[in-house]
Amino acid sequence: MIGIIDYDAGNLRSVEKALISLGEAPVITRDRKSILEADRVILPGVGSFGDAMSRLRQYGLVDVIRETVDKGTPFLGICLGLQLLFESSEESEGVEGLGILPGRILRIPDTPGLKIPHMGWNSLDIKPGATLFRGIDNGAYVYFVHSYYLKADDERVVAASTEYSTHIHAAVEKEHVFACQFHPEKSSQVGLSILKNFLEV
Repeated sequence: MIGIIDYDAGNLRSVEKALISLGEAPVITRDRKSILEADRVILPGVGSFGDAMSRLRQYGLVDVIRETVDKGTPFLGICLGLQLLFESSEESEGVEGLGILPGRILRIPDTPGLKIPHMGWNSLDIKPGATLFRGIDNGAYVYFVHSYYLKADDERVVAASTEYSTHIHAAVEKEHVFACQFHPEKSSQVGLSILKNFLEV
């Protein structure tokens, strides 16, 4: 079973629909037992870092997520779900993230001619051998919607990057923990291939 964590952060149905199209029967849940028993777990989300962490705490999901990761369940963060895996964000100073991976979320710098939020298709510079991108050509385009970006402390976890006003760590993977700043569920066939690679971990 694929568990999609529900913490009122939106974007759940589009992820669910993409997984169904791949032949899965995902369950949207915030039930501790269901999440811990899932074969794979996905943390999607859009919105504010601080609000999201508040809701994760409110629903008792912080410890559940950490326990899920600690037991080795393949885990995928999407968009805000990627950002929450790290330690902190400029969007919500003083708010601690999950801290599962070391790094910080920064605001995309203002640059003449570029709009923020970054909204649209950008190409990826993919790290050779990255699990999420197996069979996907370097330079493939995926869909982004974000005003903040990841700067990981450990470059070795970066699976793909992109350029938009600055150098953006667009995807990470470390052992069984994966995350994408972009939306694979909105990234056409490339995105479905990324989700399929996660399902095959």
